[in-house]
Amino acid sequence: MPIQTHRSEDGRTLTIKIEGRFDFSTHQAFRDAYEHGDENVTAFVVDLSDTTYLDSSALGMLLLLRDYAGGDAAKIRIENCNSDVRRILSISNFEQLFAIR
Repeated sequence: MPIQTHRSEDGRTLTIKIEGRFDFSTHQAFRDAYEHGDENVTAFVVDLSDTTYLDSSALGMLLLLRDYAGGDAAKIRIENCNSDVRRILSISNFEQLFAIR
């Protein structure tokens, strides 16, 4: 499965792990990963350690997650990016919108 989720022990942080290509084909699965979750979730981690590619639709999906999570007040970390993915996020100025590690 290209998208897996894991909730922290306290139930407040939802980790969404994306494997392979993060593009329009994962749109519905990505939205389902966070939209049908628990209301107790207050923070999100997007784990891109196994992501090989992302495109503009993936950037849009990250923005939708940000809106869902509270906009400017959203607590979202993007973690474990490879150099190509990191470069795309950097060119798109996503460091200003997300905590990227």
